[in-house]
Amino acid sequence: MTGPDVSLLVCGTVLTMDDEQTLIDSGAVAVAGNTIHEIGSRDELVAKYSKSRILELGRGLVMPGLVNVHTHAPMSLLRGLADDLPLMTWLQDHIFPVESRLSGELVYQSALLSAMEMIKGGTTSFCDMYLFAKDVARAAETSGMRAWVGEVLYDFPSPNYGELGQGFVYIDEMFAQYENHPLVTVTVDPHAVYTCSPDLLVRLKEKAVGRGSRYVIHLSETRGEVAAALEQFGKTPVQHLEDLGLLDSSVLAAHCVEVSGDEIALLAERGVKIAHCPESNMKLASGVAPIIAMASALLDIGLGTDGAASNNDVDMFTEMDMAAKLQKVHSLDPTALPALDVLQMATNGGARVLGAEGMIGSLEVGKRADMIVLDLDQPHLTPMYNVPSHLVYAARGGDVVHSVIDGRVVMEDRHLVSLDEGAVLAHCRELASELTGRAC
Repeated sequence: MTGPDVSLLVCGTVLTMDDEQTLIDSGAVAVAGNTIHEIGSRDELVAKYSKSRILELGRGLVMPGLVNVHTHAPMSLLRGLADDLPLMTWLQDHIFPVESRLSGELVYQSALLSAMEMIKGGTTSFCDMYLFAKDVARAAETSGMRAWVGEVLYDFPSPNYGELGQGFVYIDEMFAQYENHPLVTVTVDPHAVYTCSPDLLVRLKEKAVGRGSRYVIHLSETRGEVAAALEQFGKTPVQHLEDLGLLDSSVLAAHCVEVSGDEIALLAERGVKIAHCPESNMKLASGVAPIIAMASALLDIGLGTDGAASNNDVDMFTEMDMAAKLQKVHSLDPTALPALDVLQMATNGGARVLGAEGMIGSLEVGKRADMIVLDLDQPHLTPMYNVPSHLVYAARGGDVVHSVIDGRVVMEDRHLVSLDEGAVLAHCRELASELTGRAC
C-alpha cells in the first residue's frame, strides 16, 4: 500500500508550536493535499519525497500561520478616516454614518485589501464580524485565507439586510452557503450589549446553539459601556449576559478591558473565549485588558488586531510586540506575559479560541497545512538566541516571504499568488474616494 502523495516540502528551521515547543534545525514539513503528512529532517524528507515541490530560503524559519481572532476586515477602507477620537464619538459620529453608505462591492474589495495585508504579514486565519458578511467570506475564498465570518446584527436597520428580521434570513443563507466549506466557517455575531436588546441577544444565542457555531460579541470594552449597562440594566455587561444564560464555551468575547476579578472567574468557569486587541484598545484609550489575571484563571486568549480603522493595520507581529510590552509597563513587571506566552496566543491559543485547535495553530501531523516562512537573514534578526523572543520583539510582518494555507501556496517570495495586488490597490483607492469624497 502506498502512502498519500506528498506534493510540497516547506524547508527551514521548523518551529512547530506543539506542546513540547519542538524546534528542528534544518527541518522540513511534508504536505499531502491540505494536510501535514510528516515533519522531520530536511535531508531525509527531501530524499524521501524527491519529486515534491520544495519551498525554502537560505535562512528561513517555518512556523504556524498566525491566527487573528478579532477583526473587521472591510474597515481597511476607513483607515485613518477618523483618528484620535474617543470610541463612542469615533463610532457614532464617524464610522456608523460612513457604514450606512456601504455596499457589497465596497466590502468585498476592502476585505481583499485586508486579506492581502494579512497574508503579507503572516496571518493565515482570521475571525471577522462586519456588514455584508457574504462578501467578506467571498474575499476570503478569493484570497485563499481561512476565515470565521459573521454578519453583525443589532436593533436598528442595517445597510446590508435592512430590518432585523431579514438579518436572520441572511444568517441562515450564509450557513447554507458555507456548510462544510474547507476555508470559511460561519459565526453568529451580536454587535454588543449596548446595541442589542436582551431579546435579540437570546435569539442569536439560540441560533448559535442550533448551528453549533461561535457566538462573537464585543464585551466590556470601555468604562462607558459598563457604566451605561449599569444604568440601563442595573448590572455590568458580563453579568447581563450571565443572567440571560448566554455565557458558555461557544462565546468569543472581544476586548474585555473592563472586567473585575469576579467576572474573570465567572468567564473562566463558563469557558468563555477572549479576543485581546491591545493596539486598538490603546489607540481608542479604552484601557488595558487584565490579560495576566485572565491567563492565571486559565482563560483561552487569542490576539486580534480589530479593524484597520482603529489600529490602523492588521499586522499580527506588531500586535504581539504591543501585547507583551503593554502588560509589562502596566504592571511594572518586566517578567509579565513572556514572549512565548504571547506567541502561543497568536498561534495555538488563537486556534483554541476558535475551536480549531485540532486543525490549525501548530505544525503537527494530521493538521491543516497552514504555515509561513520568515527570512531570518536580516540585521534585526541577527543573532538569534531565542526564537520566540525574536518573533515577538524583533520580527516584522515584512519578514514573511512564503505563506501556505490549506496546503496551497498563496504567497511566494512576497508575491501574492491568488490576487492581483496592483488591481486591488487601485480599485480600493477609487472606491475610498467615492465613499468619503476625499482624494485617496
